[in-house]
Amino acid sequence: MTQVTIVGAGPGSADLITLRGARALAAARVVLHDALIDPALREMAPQAEWIDVGKRGFCDSTAQARINALLVQHARAGGPVVRLKGGDPSVFGRLDEELEALAAAGIPCEVVPGVTAAIAAAADLKRPLTRRGTGRSVALSTAMTRAGELVATRGADTEVFYMAGRQLAALSRRLLGAGWPPATPVAVVSRAGWPDQHGSDHRVDTLPEAVVLHGGRPTVVIVGIGATALASTTTPTIESIALPALPADSKP
Repeated sequence: MTQVTIVGAGPGSADLITLRGARALAAARVVLHDALIDPALREMAPQAEWIDVGKRGFCDSTAQARINALLVQHARAGGPVVRLKGGDPSVFGRLDEELEALAAAGIPCEVVPGVTAAIAAAADLKRPLTRRGTGRSVALSTAMTRAGELVATRGADTEVFYMAGRQLAALSRRLLGAGWPPATPVAVVSRAGWPDQHGSDHRVDTLPEAVVLHGGRPTVVIVGIGATALASTTTPTIESIALPALPADSKP
């Protein structure tokens, strides 16, 4: 019998969760949830105990060892327990560490996939990440390593960078250094999958301009074929967005 179900909640609004994930929530006694989970998901498990084990980026507000211990503890207390993760558990979700902890404790589990942020960003913009004849490969990367190193590559037709909102200017330089031509299309989406998602179009050499639009928001950067707008779909560029005028007394 499954005692722990690790569920991908999707990247934003509660209705992006799968039916299987919603059924697991409805049956849960305890839900250990990430930081960026839509609060509306609580309505699917009103009887459960909800425990916040969220972390943001590489800041361990809840240490992974603590999360692992809580999973084992609550499963042994008599599940069912749901570990609710943003996006898809297998994409930058430390799924391996939690699976290993449960296996070591002899606790059976199930993984329910979810929609990852790259897919939600592509859907928000109506930009297919693959294109017949031109876009045959997609790579998913984090913008920053845990050691604080910014890494950019050119190994696929489309490269998607997660958690990039604070490094857009540096990412532009690294992309150029990795061999991407300056005019390569780049699409930036912040809060993908949420009602207030925002997307904008740039090039590799103008990517730093996106900071004005997306700074401080969870951001996904799509580079290459998957960022190319279809003939009937475009998103705002920095030049086409009217920014608020400065008050008269603040002008130089």
